[in-house]
Amino acid sequence: MTWDEGLEGPALQIASTPKSPLCVVAGPGTGKTFALMRRLTRLLEVNGADPGRILACTFTRTAAEDIARAVAELGVDGTDEIVTQTVHGFCFSMLSREDVLTSTGRVPRPLLRFEERFLMQDLQRAGLGGVRDTGAKLRAFSAAWARLQHEQPGWPRDANDRAFQSSLLAWLRFHRAMLIGELIPEGIKYLRQNPESRFRNAFDHVLVDEYQDLNRAEQALVDFIASGTVVVIGDEDQSIYSFKHAHPEGIVEYPDTHPNTELAGLDTCRRCPHIVVDLANSLIQHNTSRSNRQLVPFEGNDMGDVFVVQWPSMEAEAKGLAAYVLHQIHEDHVQAGDVMILAPRREFGYLIRDELVAAGVPAHSFFSEELLEGNPKQVNQSDAQQVLSLLTLLASPDDRVALRCWCGFGHTSLAAPGWHRLRQYCEAEGDSPRKALDAIVADDLTIPYTQHLAVRFRLLRDRAQELRDLSGQDLVDAVLPADQEWANALREIAADIDEEDFGPAEFADVIRRNVSQPDFPTDVEYVRVMSLHKSKGLTSRLVIVAGCLDGLIPTVDDRAPDAEQARILEEQRRLFYVAITRTRQTLILSSVTGIPIALAHRMRARTNRTENGIARTVTSNFIYELGPSCPNAVNAQDFLDEVISGEK
Repeated sequence: MTWDEGLEGPALQIASTPKSPLCVVAGPGTGKTFALMRRLTRLLEVNGADPGRILACTFTRTAAEDIARAVAELGVDGTDEIVTQTVHGFCFSMLSREDVLTSTGRVPRPLLRFEERFLMQDLQRAGLGGVRDTGAKLRAFSAAWARLQHEQPGWPRDANDRAFQSSLLAWLRFHRAMLIGELIPEGIKYLRQNPESRFRNAFDHVLVDEYQDLNRAEQALVDFIASGTVVVIGDEDQSIYSFKHAHPEGIVEYPDTHPNTELAGLDTCRRCPHIVVDLANSLIQHNTSRSNRQLVPFEGNDMGDVFVVQWPSMEAEAKGLAAYVLHQIHEDHVQAGDVMILAPRREFGYLIRDELVAAGVPAHSFFSEELLEGNPKQVNQSDAQQVLSLLTLLASPDDRVALRCWCGFGHTSLAAPGWHRLRQYCEAEGDSPRKALDAIVADDLTIPYTQHLAVRFRLLRDRAQELRDLSGQDLVDAVLPADQEWANALREIAADIDEEDFGPAEFADVIRRNVSQPDFPTDVEYVRVMSLHKSKGLTSRLVIVAGCLDGLIPTVDDRAPDAEQARILEEQRRLFYVAITRTRQTLILSSVTGIPIALAHRMRARTNRTENGIARTVTSNFIYELGPSCPNAVNAQDFLDEVISGEK
C-alpha cells in the first residue's frame, strides 16, 4: 500500500508532513489511527526520517500500546525504532537514564491510591487541610500546580500551596517514595534547568494522540522535547480526566497557543451505526462549553440496534443481560470477545460477570482500580490492602510506605499521631522506622502514642514468621482465604502468574501492575466487563451500559459549588458519550428500579422513596437527552420476549 492510498480530504492532510504544527480534531471512530499510521509511513518511506527521532505518545498505557501495535503492523523498515510511550513512561526513562532521581535522592517507589490515604492523613494532622482538600492539592501538585488550562506549570504561587508542597516532599523523601504523577513536574524541572540535555528537543517529529487527556504540565513536557513538526490529535467531546486537571480547552486552544498551526477535522464516524451517531450528537449538544461540531454517519454503515431496558433489581438485570448475551452467542450473532459490558460501579459489573460465567460464557472484569478499595480505619474492611502491604514487607522489609500503612490499619486516625512521633525520632536519630519499632517492641525504646504501632508491628513479625517458607499456591492460600469473597479477584491475578513457585515479591509486583497499569486487551475470546472510563479507546460489536441511574450516570458532587457541579456534569456527559460510541452494531442501555438502601447510599445513587428496605431509583437523565431517535424504554420481560423469543 502506498502511503496515501485510501486517504482523502482531512485524512490526507494528516498523513502529509507540513512544516508547521498540525492540530487534528477527530471524533470517535473517524479513522485517526489509520491516518496517523499513513503519516508515519510517509515520514519513513518518503521523507527518510530518522525513526529514532520520531515519538508517538499518549496519556494512557492502553492507547500507547495500541499505537505501538499499529506501528508494528505497518511493515515498513525502521518502525521498530520509533519511540512509542506514555508521557509518564518517557519521563521515567529520561529521569532514570540521566541519573536525575539518584542525584536528588529520590526513590521511584510509586504510591497506590490506598497508600496515598495514609499520606493524606499525615498531612491532615500537620494542619494542611482535611482529606478532601489534601487530595485536591495532591492532584494539583502532580499537575505542577497548573489547575487551569491557561496557567503555566511550575512552582506554586499560593503560600498555602507552597507550605503543602514542602510538607509533601518531606514526607515522600522520608518514606523513600514518589507520587506517580510527580514524574511530570520532575521532568519539566529537569528540562528547564538543563537546556543542553539530549532530551531537550530530542525528536524531529512528535505525534500526540488523545491530546485532550493531557494536563498543562504534560502539554509543556511535549513542547520541551519537540524540535520539529508536531501533530496533536484529540477530541474535546472525549475529555474525561479533569480529576488530574486535563481540560477540553487543551485541544481547542492549541492553535491559539502554538503559532502557525494548521487545523484538520475528522467527523465521519466509520465505527458506529447511524442511530448511535444520532444519539451521540443529541447527547453532546447539551454541553454548552463546546464548539458546534457534529459526527457524520458513514453511509456504508447499518442503522444499528438500540434498546433501553428497565429491570426490577440488580440481580434481575444481571440474569437477564447474561441470558441475552448467551442467546446472541448461540445464534452466532456475536462472539464473546466482541461483547463489552460497561458499568458505573463494580457491583453491577461483578453480578453480570458472575451470571455470564455461570451460564458458560467466558467473561473477565477489569475494575482493577477498585481491587484495593476499602476503609483502612477498619481492619475488616481493608483486607486486600493489608495483604498487599504484607506481601511488600515480606519482599522488602524496609519498605517504609508499606510499613506506614501496615501499622496504621484499624486505627481511627490511621495512627497518625504515633507515626508522627516515630518519624520525628527517626529523623533526629538517623534510625529507620523498622529499627525503631524493633526497639519499641523489645522495650528498649519508649515513644508516646505508639501503642497501636507496636501491636501491629508484632502482628507483622508473627505473620512474616508464618509465611517465610511459603511460595506459589501455598502462599496464595495462606494470605487469600478461598472462602472469602474479597480475596477472589486477587486469587484470579495470582492464577495468571506463569512461575509456579513465585514468592512475595513477584506476587506483590503483579498486584501493583494490575492496579496501576491494567491491561485492556483488544483481541480476546471473552466478554469484557469494565467501567465507562476504561472503555476509552476500545470497541465492540455489542455494547451494554448497565446501571444507568442518576447519581451513578452522571455522578455529581452535591457538595461542590454550582459552577463546579456544572463542569462535572458536562464531563460526565462526555463520559457517557464515550461509552455509547464504543459500539459497532448494538447498544443496550440498562437500568434498575430498586437497590438495597445501604448499597444505594454507598453508591450515592439518587432515590425518591424506600419500600421494604429497597430504595427506588431514578433512571439517568442522560437517556432522555439522547433525543427523538432513542427508542422508548421497555420492561425486562418485554425485552427478553422481543429479542429472544422474537429472534430480533
